[in-house]
Amino acid sequence: MTSTEKSSWSRTRRPGVAAVALVALAALVAGCGTDDGTSDNPLVEGEAAGDSVVVGSNNFAESILLADIYGEALKARGIEVTYKPNIGSRETTYGLLKNGTITVLPEYNGSLLAYLDPKAEQKSAEAVNAAVKAALDPKLTILKSSPAEDKDSVSVNAETAKKYGLTENSTLADLKGIAPDLVIGGSPEFQTRHQGLVGLESEYGLKFKSFKALDAGGPLTQAALKKNTVQAADIFTTDPTIKKEKFVVLKDPKNLFGFANVTPLVYKSGLSQEGVAALDAVSAKLDTETLLELDAQVQLENKDPMDVARAWLKSAGLD
Repeated sequence: MTSTEKSSWSRTRRPGVAAVALVALAALVAGCGTDDGTSDNPLVEGEAAGDSVVVGSNNFAESILLADIYGEALKARGIEVTYKPNIGSRETTYGLLKNGTITVLPEYNGSLLAYLDPKAEQKSAEAVNAAVKAALDPKLTILKSSPAEDKDSVSVNAETAKKYGLTENSTLADLKGIAPDLVIGGSPEFQTRHQGLVGLESEYGLKFKSFKALDAGGPLTQAALKKNTVQAADIFTTDPTIKKEKFVVLKDPKNLFGFANVTPLVYKSGLSQEGVAALDAVSAKLDTETLLELDAQVQLENKDPMDVARAWLKSAGLD
């Protein structure tokens, strides 16, 4: 499988503008060290204080929500937390992590690997995480990934799902005899990338009636799918529109779209073992369906992400 070049880009394609001052700061920071990250202990032995941590987030709604979940889970373990939300893109936050300005950041494993090594193959979530750890700055590591993924998918609208009997258990392979009747939409790049029409044909044998160039899972794509201008489209798996419009996300058993498991990225010496345990507990409980529901509360119901985070942690027994 090819590298997830699209998902690397997609994680920073959401609305928001990074502060110029932070971008400049990120350009100045640099990491160095000799730790090879192969120890079973994810932290630097003997160096992690972790009684006070800074939790940051990128400049899109889901990242802010996840940061609030992480931060409140850490607080529940008696750890002092400061938030730095809505910082900007990965180019900014990665630099701030390397110099210890940020201690914890919600990341997506495959997207992070594509940023660190665009040519890396992604054959399994475990292999992706191992490759990430090997490519990270020695001061950083990732903790356990959650089952929750926010990645590209081929989704169909409710009308199409009903017409062809497609359900949440249907896979891309189930489109093989249907695709010639369907118009599929996505970003212009989706038409030419392996993680797009090229891979859908080579991996699943899908040949669609036609392709309509829209945007990268944004409002144009959502509207076209809702209005049945397209019957299938590239939609991100935790997009609240899925829930609102009853779109059906088709499973991708061959992992054409790679991996994008929600994963804590941490500054090793800034987090205690108690902090690691808190974040691992969050990852164990968080799946894609849950994250989609939480995103919907924030983005569709306009609830405060901190309130949503606290309520979920309480329901999961993590408060």
